[in-house]
Amino acid sequence: MPITEKSILTRLYIVAGCLFLFAIAVLVKLVSIQMVDGDKYRKLAMESTSKLFTIAPNRGNLYSDDGSLLATSVSRYTIRFDAETVSSKDFEENIKPLSDALGKLFGRTSSYYQQLLRKARANKNRYALVARNLDYSEYMAVKKMPLFKKGPYKGGLIIEQKTVREHPLGKIAERSVGYERVDENGYYTRVGLEGAFGDYLRGQEGKRLKQKIAKGQWKPIGWDNEVEPKDGYDVISTIDINIQDIAHHALLGQLEKYKADHGTVIVMETKTGEVKAISNLGRTNDGHYYERLNYAIGESHEPGSTFKLVSMVVALEDKVIDTSTVIDTENGRFKVYDRTVRDSKYGGYGKISAGRAFEVSSNTAMAKIIHNNYKDKPEKFVNRLMNMNLHQELGLPVKGEGKPVIRYPGDKGWSGISLAWMSYGYEVSLTPLQTLTFYNAIANNGEMVKPRLIKEVKEWDKTILKFEKEVINPSICSMETVLKVRQLLKNAVEKKHGTGHKLYSPNFSMAGKTGTAQKHYESKDPDKLKYISTFAGYFPADDPEYSCIVVIHEPDKSVGYYGADVSGPVFKSVAQKIYATSPLVDEVDVTLLADAKLDAAYQKYYDTANKKYHQMPNVEGMSGMDAVSILENLGVQVEVKGNGKVKRQSISQGTDLGKDAKIVLELL
Repeated sequence: MPITEKSILTRLYIVAGCLFLFAIAVLVKLVSIQMVDGDKYRKLAMESTSKLFTIAPNRGNLYSDDGSLLATSVSRYTIRFDAETVSSKDFEENIKPLSDALGKLFGRTSSYYQQLLRKARANKNRYALVARNLDYSEYMAVKKMPLFKKGPYKGGLIIEQKTVREHPLGKIAERSVGYERVDENGYYTRVGLEGAFGDYLRGQEGKRLKQKIAKGQWKPIGWDNEVEPKDGYDVISTIDINIQDIAHHALLGQLEKYKADHGTVIVMETKTGEVKAISNLGRTNDGHYYERLNYAIGESHEPGSTFKLVSMVVALEDKVIDTSTVIDTENGRFKVYDRTVRDSKYGGYGKISAGRAFEVSSNTAMAKIIHNNYKDKPEKFVNRLMNMNLHQELGLPVKGEGKPVIRYPGDKGWSGISLAWMSYGYEVSLTPLQTLTFYNAIANNGEMVKPRLIKEVKEWDKTILKFEKEVINPSICSMETVLKVRQLLKNAVEKKHGTGHKLYSPNFSMAGKTGTAQKHYESKDPDKLKYISTFAGYFPADDPEYSCIVVIHEPDKSVGYYGADVSGPVFKSVAQKIYATSPLVDEVDVTLLADAKLDAAYQKYYDTANKKYHQMPNVEGMSGMDAVSILENLGVQVEVKGNGKVKRQSISQGTDLGKDAKIVLELL
């Protein structure tokens, strides 16, 4: 078919029409992208080139009762270099002085850093690592160096900040101090005080806009954050680091001596319930000990003979006996249906008073007292235990409190022998802290107070929340009963026949009760039989200031296992050293003197004419608390590392104080 002009025009019209339709389609799509889907595509573009990153806030500090740090957040910095943003002129002019400064600060040669920076420049590296894990003073020094002081765009400086948690006391009280961790799914693991009070310590996250500069690499945009992080509050605990140190080392020494599996010691202030020390040590396979689990709060077990104090209080309160009532221990055996209660002393103690039976820790006497007087109405005995709150958890803020077990008649596990077995600490279960709370109530004239681990929550010098003394039961029994059992607890240590007499010292007074409970006693294999050795009590005996419990699990039987031998010496060591470090002195109100001293210390840095503080003082050699007080009165933000006296300050004396000045104090 011949090609005519008409056919050519027809083809041109078709092509032109297709191009026109295609142009319309492109135009429609452009309009759609711009007007309909514009926000969507702009968001995708933004996400591919820039992104908001979360900035973790500084977690609040956890302090002991005297202001010493138990846990603190420390900022660490990583310095990187963007070699692309720096002009050739600035790079060549500053590379030598910058390398000199870096070498001097980090102990390397200047040539090392010149080579590093030139290599980054040649490779167009926008994320070259310069230094990592810097402290605040090192970070500030880097920011002032040649080239870097020009900032992120002209100077190529990239700063990455992270916060790490440090424990100045090391492994001491590590489990009680605890931690808070969050996994990739947002689930928290909370342990100890850090976990219990995480809502206060945690703070609020900030936001920082970063620009993507390479695969997986992001650079901060500008100096300022989109949302500033808010640091967490500080939490002041009740822990006394001196008592904690005493308790930790006394427990550790005894665990090592008896090759025990694990143990715990708790020291509590009698009247307030403030826990002054809490140590938990478990054994590794190679024989070393560390803070493995919080046994003091979480491990509920049969308390053994320390529970005899509870049984004695019930019997005296119900007046079924008096301390002078004579009990026949027979031959040291008391049969209850098809089971036999046995005394540790072969042949028994004969006929003795109920008071002496408690002091020598006779199982048969206590079983007789409780079984014979309550077998017809066992609920009367159990109700009395419940009236003293022994069946309830303490309701501590720390996670993982063990549940007490106090069976009621008719409950699963209750039988005809239950009363006799409960009387001397079997078929019941309490944690060490729950047992101590009862002993503390006896020391506190019958008032049962809730153990307290925290004093207050603070933001700098402002109290956000204060934790006051909390009473569980204003009177667990009559004052008459309290005075009787306190005398028995005192006799158990002071009298020669008492089970705790090995601990007696004429130099200071103690009162308490030993306990030796069997573990796995249902097994017929003697090798499986283990022991729990306990001593619970308070000191001084007549005017108690502190209560204390020591529990040691599974000591080596070939070395010893009785409570007086294994746990008692830890109790005595704690009491003795607290006495030695707490001399009696006349009380003097030093508040005004301290205020005057601090006023004088910072007044000389005050510019009277302009009504402002103008220069940094020298606080080196001062106590940490005094230094912080002075500097905060000057309007300076203070970060503290360590405890004790100030060894080094990051801003030198005489430096002009600018707005929002921040100083780092290193204490030793």
